[in-house]
Amino acid sequence: MDQQHPIFIPGPTNIPERLRRAMSMPPRDHRAPAFGRMLVPLLEEIRTVFGSRDAEVALFTASGTGGWETAISNTLSPGDRILAARHGTFSQRWIDLCQRHGLDVEVVDCEWGEGLPIDAFRRILAADEKHRIRAVLAVHNETATGVCSDIGAVRTVLDAEDHPAMLFVDGVSSIGSLVFRMDDWGVDVAVAGSQKGFMLNTGLAVVAVSDKARAAMESARLPRCYFDLREMLDAGRRGQYPYTPAISLIEGLRESVTMLLEEGIEQVHARHHRIAEGVRRAVSAWGMRPCARHPRLYSDTVTAVLLPEGHDGTDLVNHAYATYGVSYGIGLGYLATRLFRIGHLGQMSDVIALAGIGTAEMAMKDLGYPIRLGSGVAAAQDYYRVAGEAARRRSA
Repeated sequence: MDQQHPIFIPGPTNIPERLRRAMSMPPRDHRAPAFGRMLVPLLEEIRTVFGSRDAEVALFTASGTGGWETAISNTLSPGDRILAARHGTFSQRWIDLCQRHGLDVEVVDCEWGEGLPIDAFRRILAADEKHRIRAVLAVHNETATGVCSDIGAVRTVLDAEDHPAMLFVDGVSSIGSLVFRMDDWGVDVAVAGSQKGFMLNTGLAVVAVSDKARAAMESARLPRCYFDLREMLDAGRRGQYPYTPAISLIEGLRESVTMLLEEGIEQVHARHHRIAEGVRRAVSAWGMRPCARHPRLYSDTVTAVLLPEGHDGTDLVNHAYATYGVSYGIGLGYLATRLFRIGHLGQMSDVIALAGIGTAEMAMKDLGYPIRLGSGVAAAQDYYRVAGEAARRRSA
Protein backbone atom coordinates (compact mmCIF):
# COMPACT_ATOMS: atom_id res chain seq x y z
CA MET A 1 0.00 0.00 0.00
CA ASP A 2 1.35 3.39 -0.98
CA GLN A 3 0.92 5.53 2.12
CA GLN A 4 2.61 8.74 3.24
CA HIS A 5 3.89 8.48 6.79
CA PRO A 6 4.44 11.61 8.89
CA ILE A 7 7.88 13.16 8.55
CA PHE A 8 9.99 14.17 11.52
CA ILE A 9 12.43 16.61 9.98
CA PRO A 10 12.64 20.27 11.02
CA GLY A 11 11.12 21.37 7.73
CA PRO A 12 9.49 20.95 5.37
CA THR A 13 6.82 19.84 7.81
CA ASN A 14 3.69 17.75 7.47
CA ILE A 15 0.95 19.58 5.55
CA PRO A 16 -2.61 19.47 6.92
CA GLU A 17 -5.23 18.30 4.43
CA ARG A 18 -6.98 21.65 4.81
CA LEU A 19 -3.88 23.41 3.49
CA ARG A 20 -3.32 20.92 0.70
CA ARG A 21 -6.82 21.67 -0.53
CA ALA A 22 -6.18 25.42 -0.27
CA MET A 23 -3.06 25.06 -2.45
CA SER A 24 -4.83 22.80 -4.99
CA MET A 25 -6.51 25.50 -6.99
CA PRO A 26 -6.91 26.39 -10.67
CA PRO A 27 -4.86 29.24 -12.12
CA ARG A 28 -6.02 32.70 -11.07
CA ASP A 29 -5.36 36.21 -12.31
CA HIS A 30 -3.00 37.94 -9.87
CA ARG A 31 -3.87 41.27 -11.51
CA ALA A 32 -7.56 40.87 -10.74
CA PRO A 33 -9.13 42.80 -7.82
CA ALA A 34 -9.89 39.55 -5.98
CA PHE A 35 -6.18 38.91 -5.44
CA GLY A 36 -5.72 42.28 -3.79
CA ARG A 37 -8.76 41.74 -1.58
CA MET A 38 -7.07 38.58 -0.32
CA LEU A 39 -3.49 39.89 -0.10
CA VAL A 40 -3.94 43.10 1.90
CA PRO A 41 -5.68 41.57 4.95
CA LEU A 42 -3.32 38.58 4.82
CA LEU A 43 -0.25 40.81 5.14
CA GLU A 44 -1.88 42.56 8.10
CA GLU A 45 -2.77 39.33 9.89
CA ILE A 46 0.70 37.84 9.42
CA ARG A 47 1.95 40.55 11.78
CA THR A 48 0.10 38.81 14.63
CA VAL A 49 2.10 35.62 14.02
CA PHE A 50 5.32 37.67 14.14
CA GLY A 51 4.25 39.32 17.39
CA SER A 52 4.00 42.77 15.84
CA ARG A 53 1.50 45.57 15.54
CA ASP A 54 3.51 47.88 13.30
CA ALA A 55 5.83 45.84 11.05
CA GLU A 56 5.25 45.70 7.32
CA VAL A 57 5.27 42.27 5.70
CA ALA A 58 6.45 41.16 2.27
CA LEU A 59 6.16 37.77 0.56
CA PHE A 60 8.90 36.66 -1.82
CA THR A 61 8.85 33.54 -3.95
CA ALA A 62 11.93 32.01 -2.35
CA SER A 63 13.09 29.90 0.59
CA GLY A 64 14.32 31.36 3.86
CA THR A 65 17.70 31.98 2.26
CA GLY A 66 16.03 34.49 -0.02
CA GLY A 67 14.71 36.15 3.12
CA TRP A 68 18.26 36.41 4.48
CA GLU A 69 19.39 38.09 1.27
CA THR A 70 16.40 40.43 1.38
CA ALA A 71 17.32 41.53 4.91
CA ILE A 72 20.89 42.54 4.10
CA SER A 73 20.63 43.71 0.50
CA ASN A 74 17.92 46.25 1.28
CA THR A 75 19.46 47.82 4.38
CA LEU A 76 23.27 47.68 4.05
CA SER A 77 26.06 48.91 1.80
CA PRO A 78 29.32 47.30 0.61
CA GLY A 79 31.91 47.23 3.39
CA ASP A 80 29.40 47.71 6.20
CA ARG A 81 30.37 45.93 9.40
CA ILE A 82 27.96 43.46 10.97
CA LEU A 83 28.16 41.25 14.04
CA ALA A 84 27.18 37.59 14.03
CA ALA A 85 27.71 34.37 15.97
CA ARG A 86 28.65 31.07 14.34
CA HIS A 87 27.08 28.29 16.40
CA GLY A 88 25.54 25.98 13.83
CA THR A 89 25.05 25.29 10.15
CA PHE A 90 22.46 27.96 9.48
CA SER A 91 24.23 30.76 11.31
CA GLN A 92 27.31 29.85 9.25
CA ARG A 93 25.35 29.98 6.00
CA TRP A 94 23.98 33.44 6.78
CA ILE A 95 27.50 34.64 7.57
CA ASP A 96 28.74 33.20 4.28
CA LEU A 97 25.95 34.98 2.38
CA CYS A 98 26.94 38.28 3.99
CA GLN A 99 30.61 37.81 3.15
CA ARG A 100 29.77 37.06 -0.47
CA HIS A 101 27.95 40.40 -0.57
CA GLY A 102 31.12 42.23 0.47
CA LEU A 103 30.12 42.91 4.07
CA ASP A 104 32.67 43.01 6.88
CA VAL A 105 31.42 40.33 9.27
CA GLU A 106 32.77 40.20 12.81
CA VAL A 107 32.21 36.58 13.76
CA VAL A 108 32.02 35.20 17.30
CA ASP A 109 32.68 31.46 17.20
CA CYS A 110 30.76 29.39 19.75
CA GLU A 111 30.55 25.74 20.67
CA TRP A 112 27.78 23.98 18.78
CA GLY A 113 25.04 23.38 21.32
CA GLU A 114 25.43 26.86 22.81
CA GLY A 115 23.14 29.79 22.11
CA LEU A 116 23.90 33.35 21.10
CA PRO A 117 26.96 34.68 23.01
CA ILE A 118 25.30 37.55 24.86
CA ASP A 119 28.35 38.48 26.94
CA ALA A 120 30.61 38.56 23.89
CA PHE A 121 28.09 40.68 22.01
CA ARG A 122 28.00 43.07 24.97
CA ARG A 123 31.80 43.47 24.98
CA ILE A 124 32.00 44.01 21.24
CA LEU A 125 29.15 46.52 21.11
CA ALA A 126 30.50 48.42 24.12
CA ALA A 127 33.90 48.72 22.41
CA ASP A 128 32.31 49.94 19.18
CA GLU A 129 32.28 53.58 20.29
CA LYS A 130 32.09 54.91 16.71
CA HIS A 131 29.09 52.66 15.98
CA ARG A 132 30.64 51.07 12.94
CA ILE A 133 28.56 47.93 13.44
CA ARG A 134 25.45 48.48 11.37
CA ALA A 135 23.56 45.27 12.15
CA VAL A 136 23.55 42.25 14.46
CA LEU A 137 22.52 38.91 12.97
CA ALA A 138 20.79 36.40 15.23
CA VAL A 139 19.50 32.92 14.44
CA HIS A 140 16.59 32.45 16.82
CA ASN A 141 16.32 28.69 16.43
CA GLU A 142 19.41 26.85 15.15
CA THR A 143 17.99 23.62 13.75
CA ALA A 144 21.41 21.98 13.33
CA THR A 145 21.78 21.77 17.11
CA GLY A 146 18.22 22.16 18.41
CA VAL A 147 19.11 25.42 20.18
CA CYS A 148 16.70 28.31 20.71
CA SER A 149 18.43 31.55 21.73
CA ASP A 150 17.21 34.55 23.70
CA ILE A 151 16.56 37.32 21.18
CA GLY A 152 15.24 39.63 23.87
CA ALA A 153 18.65 39.48 25.55
CA VAL A 154 20.32 40.75 22.38
CA ARG A 155 17.96 43.71 22.30
CA THR A 156 18.67 44.38 26.00
CA VAL A 157 22.40 44.57 25.24
CA LEU A 158 21.89 46.89 22.28
CA ASP A 159 19.72 49.21 24.38
CA ALA A 160 22.05 49.11 27.40
CA GLU A 161 24.97 50.17 25.20
CA ASP A 162 22.80 52.75 23.40
CA HIS A 163 23.96 51.17 20.15
CA PRO A 164 22.04 52.01 16.96
CA ALA A 165 22.75 48.73 15.12
CA MET A 166 19.77 47.05 13.53
CA LEU A 167 18.74 43.60 14.74
CA PHE A 168 18.09 40.98 12.05
CA VAL A 169 16.60 37.65 13.13
CA ASP A 170 16.34 34.33 11.31
CA GLY A 171 13.01 33.01 12.57
CA VAL A 172 12.59 30.45 9.80
CA SER A 173 12.16 27.48 12.15
CA SER A 174 10.56 29.42 15.01
CA ILE A 175 7.97 31.90 13.74
CA GLY A 176 4.55 30.28 13.71
CA SER A 177 5.66 27.68 16.27
CA LEU A 178 7.61 29.38 19.08
CA VAL A 179 7.10 32.58 21.01
CA PHE A 180 8.28 35.45 18.80
CA ARG A 181 7.85 39.08 19.90
CA MET A 182 9.11 41.23 17.07
CA ASP A 183 8.00 44.54 18.61
CA ASP A 184 8.95 43.76 22.20
CA TRP A 185 12.38 42.51 21.15
CA GLY A 186 13.02 45.45 18.84
CA VAL A 187 13.64 43.25 15.80
CA ASP A 188 14.21 45.26 12.64
CA VAL A 189 14.01 42.47 10.06
CA ALA A 190 12.53 39.04 10.79
CA VAL A 191 12.58 36.18 8.28
CA ALA A 192 10.27 33.17 8.16
CA GLY A 193 9.56 30.47 5.58
CA SER A 194 6.36 28.84 4.35
CA GLN A 195 7.60 25.28 4.95
CA LYS A 196 8.01 25.40 8.74
CA GLY A 197 5.46 26.76 11.21
CA PHE A 198 3.15 27.80 8.38
CA MET A 199 2.91 24.10 7.34
CA LEU A 200 3.08 24.67 3.56
CA ASN A 201 5.30 23.64 0.70
CA THR A 202 8.64 25.37 0.39
CA GLY A 203 8.57 28.50 -1.73
CA LEU A 204 7.69 31.63 0.24
CA ALA A 205 10.08 33.79 2.23
CA VAL A 206 8.02 35.85 4.67
CA VAL A 207 9.86 39.03 5.66
CA ALA A 208 8.71 41.57 8.27
CA VAL A 209 10.46 44.95 8.62
CA SER A 210 10.40 47.76 11.17
CA ASP A 211 10.28 51.51 10.58
CA LYS A 212 14.01 51.66 11.28
CA ALA A 213 14.76 49.07 8.60
CA ARG A 214 12.55 50.87 6.11
CA ALA A 215 14.47 54.09 6.75
CA ALA A 216 17.77 52.26 6.17
CA MET A 217 16.60 51.21 2.71
CA GLU A 218 16.86 54.77 1.44
CA SER A 219 20.64 54.94 1.82
CA ALA A 220 21.59 51.25 1.40
CA ARG A 221 23.81 50.59 -1.62
CA LEU A 222 23.98 46.82 -1.92
CA PRO A 223 22.50 45.77 -5.27
CA ARG A 224 18.97 44.47 -5.22
CA CYS A 225 16.47 43.77 -7.93
CA TYR A 226 14.29 40.69 -7.41
CA PHE A 227 14.53 41.13 -3.62
CA ASP A 228 13.83 44.89 -3.65
CA LEU A 229 11.73 45.45 -0.54
CA ARG A 230 10.69 48.94 -1.52
CA GLU A 231 8.96 47.67 -4.64
CA MET A 232 7.42 44.70 -2.84
CA LEU A 233 6.11 46.72 0.11
CA ASP A 234 4.73 49.44 -2.14
CA ALA A 235 2.92 46.88 -4.30
CA GLY A 236 1.63 45.00 -1.27
CA ARG A 237 0.02 48.11 0.21
CA ARG A 238 -2.04 48.34 -2.98
CA GLY A 239 -2.87 44.64 -3.03
CA GLN A 240 -0.55 44.03 -5.93
CA TYR A 241 2.66 42.17 -6.76
CA PRO A 242 5.60 43.55 -8.77
CA TYR A 243 5.95 40.28 -10.68
CA THR A 244 4.20 36.92 -10.99
CA PRO A 245 3.61 35.50 -7.49
CA ALA A 246 3.33 31.91 -6.28
CA ILE A 247 -0.44 32.25 -6.07
CA SER A 248 -1.17 28.73 -4.82
CA LEU A 249 1.30 29.16 -1.96
CA ILE A 250 -0.15 32.54 -1.05
CA GLU A 251 -3.64 31.00 -1.03
CA GLY A 252 -2.25 28.30 1.25
CA LEU A 253 -0.67 30.93 3.48
CA ARG A 254 -4.03 32.69 3.72
CA GLU A 255 -5.56 29.47 5.08
CA SER A 256 -2.54 28.70 7.28
CA VAL A 257 -2.72 32.04 9.06
CA THR A 258 -6.45 31.48 9.57
CA MET A 259 -5.71 28.09 11.16
CA LEU A 260 -3.06 29.55 13.47
CA LEU A 261 -5.32 32.38 14.60
CA GLU A 262 -8.26 29.99 15.09
CA GLU A 263 -6.14 27.83 17.40
CA GLY A 264 -4.74 30.96 19.06
CA ILE A 265 -1.07 31.92 18.87
CA GLU A 266 -0.48 31.27 22.57
CA GLN A 267 -2.08 27.84 22.24
CA VAL A 268 0.12 27.09 19.22
CA HIS A 269 3.21 27.93 21.29
CA ALA A 270 1.97 25.85 24.24
CA ARG A 271 1.26 22.85 21.99
CA HIS A 272 4.76 22.93 20.55
CA HIS A 273 6.27 23.12 24.03
CA ARG A 274 4.20 20.17 25.24
CA ILE A 275 5.09 17.99 22.28
CA ALA A 276 8.77 18.89 22.49
CA GLU A 277 8.92 18.11 26.20
CA GLY A 278 7.50 14.65 25.55
CA VAL A 279 10.20 14.02 22.94
CA ARG A 280 12.89 15.18 25.37
CA ARG A 281 11.60 12.83 28.04
CA ALA A 282 11.78 9.98 25.54
CA VAL A 283 15.39 10.91 24.72
CA SER A 284 16.24 10.85 28.43
CA ALA A 285 14.60 7.44 28.81
CA TRP A 286 16.89 6.17 26.05
CA GLY A 287 19.87 7.24 28.13
CA MET A 288 20.74 10.04 25.68
CA ARG A 289 20.61 13.83 25.77
CA PRO A 290 19.95 16.76 23.44
CA CYS A 291 22.82 18.54 21.75
CA ALA A 292 21.66 21.82 23.34
CA ARG A 293 23.90 22.31 26.35
CA HIS A 294 21.36 23.84 28.75
CA PRO A 295 17.63 23.23 29.28
CA ARG A 296 17.01 26.95 28.77
CA LEU A 297 18.28 26.51 25.20
CA TYR A 298 16.08 23.55 24.28
CA SER A 299 14.17 24.14 21.07
CA ASP A 300 10.49 23.33 20.93
CA THR A 301 10.58 22.67 17.18
CA VAL A 302 13.51 20.24 16.83
CA THR A 303 15.53 18.04 19.16
CA ALA A 304 19.05 17.13 18.06
CA VAL A 305 19.84 13.84 19.84
CA LEU A 306 23.47 13.04 20.63
CA LEU A 307 24.11 9.34 20.03
CA PRO A 308 26.25 6.84 21.98
CA GLU A 309 29.82 6.34 20.88
CA GLY A 310 30.17 3.91 18.01
CA HIS A 311 26.82 4.76 16.41
CA ASP A 312 26.35 6.85 13.27
CA GLY A 313 23.40 9.22 12.99
CA THR A 314 23.33 9.13 9.20
CA ASP A 315 23.13 5.33 9.25
CA LEU A 316 20.23 5.54 11.70
CA VAL A 317 18.30 8.05 9.59
CA ASN A 318 18.89 6.04 6.41
CA HIS A 319 17.81 2.80 8.10
CA ALA A 320 14.61 4.35 9.47
CA TYR A 321 13.69 5.58 6.00
CA ALA A 322 14.60 2.38 4.17
CA THR A 323 12.93 0.06 6.67
CA TYR A 324 9.95 2.00 8.00
CA GLY A 325 9.45 4.78 5.45
CA VAL A 326 9.88 7.50 8.09
CA SER A 327 12.17 10.52 7.76
CA TYR A 328 14.25 12.09 10.53
CA GLY A 329 16.81 14.85 10.21
CA ILE A 330 20.43 13.94 9.56
CA GLY A 331 23.20 15.64 11.48
CA LEU A 332 24.82 18.65 9.83
CA GLY A 333 28.30 20.11 9.80
CA TYR A 334 30.97 18.61 11.99
CA LEU A 335 28.29 16.85 14.06
CA ALA A 336 26.96 15.06 10.99
CA THR A 337 27.50 11.53 12.29
CA ARG A 338 27.19 12.31 16.00
CA LEU A 339 23.47 12.96 16.15
CA PHE A 340 20.11 12.70 14.48
CA ARG A 341 17.30 15.22 14.66
CA ILE A 342 13.63 14.80 15.47
CA GLY A 343 11.52 17.62 14.07
CA HIS A 344 8.30 18.32 16.00
CA LEU A 345 6.75 21.44 14.54
CA GLY A 346 3.88 22.53 12.38
CA GLN A 347 1.14 19.94 12.01
CA MET A 348 2.15 17.94 15.06
CA SER A 349 0.21 16.35 17.89
CA ASP A 350 0.97 14.11 20.85
CA VAL A 351 -0.20 11.09 18.84
CA ILE A 352 1.93 11.91 15.80
CA ALA A 353 4.94 12.50 18.05
CA LEU A 354 4.46 9.08 19.66
CA ALA A 355 4.62 7.49 16.22
CA GLY A 356 7.93 9.24 15.59
CA ILE A 357 9.35 8.21 18.96
CA GLY A 358 8.26 4.60 18.52
CA THR A 359 9.67 4.28 15.01
CA ALA A 360 12.99 5.78 16.11
CA GLU A 361 13.15 3.17 18.87
CA MET A 362 12.62 0.34 16.40
CA ALA A 363 15.31 1.68 14.09
CA MET A 364 17.78 2.06 16.97
CA LYS A 365 17.03 -1.43 18.26
CA ASP A 366 17.58 -2.84 14.77
CA LEU A 367 21.05 -1.26 14.76
CA GLY A 368 22.06 -2.54 18.18
CA TYR A 369 21.57 0.59 20.25
CA PRO A 370 21.56 -0.02 24.02
CA ILE A 371 17.88 0.86 24.51
CA ARG A 372 14.78 -0.97 25.70
CA LEU A 373 11.88 -0.98 23.27
CA GLY A 374 9.01 1.11 24.58
CA SER A 375 11.04 3.06 27.12
CA GLY A 376 10.88 6.37 25.26
CA VAL A 377 7.28 5.86 24.21
CA ALA A 378 6.24 5.18 27.80
CA ALA A 379 8.05 8.24 29.11
CA ALA A 380 6.36 10.44 26.52
CA GLN A 381 2.98 8.82 27.15
CA ASP A 382 3.21 9.50 30.88
CA TYR A 383 3.91 13.15 30.16
CA TYR A 384 1.36 13.61 27.37
CA ARG A 385 -1.47 12.09 29.39
CA VAL A 386 -1.03 14.63 32.19
CA ALA A 387 0.03 17.66 30.15
CA GLY A 388 -2.58 17.02 27.48
CA GLU A 389 -5.38 16.81 30.02
CA ALA A 390 -4.25 20.07 31.59
CA ALA A 391 -4.28 21.74 28.15
CA ARG A 392 -7.78 20.44 27.44
CA ARG A 393 -9.05 21.82 30.75
CA ARG A 394 -7.57 25.24 29.96
CA SER A 395 -9.22 25.36 26.55
CA ALA A 396 -12.62 24.09 27.75
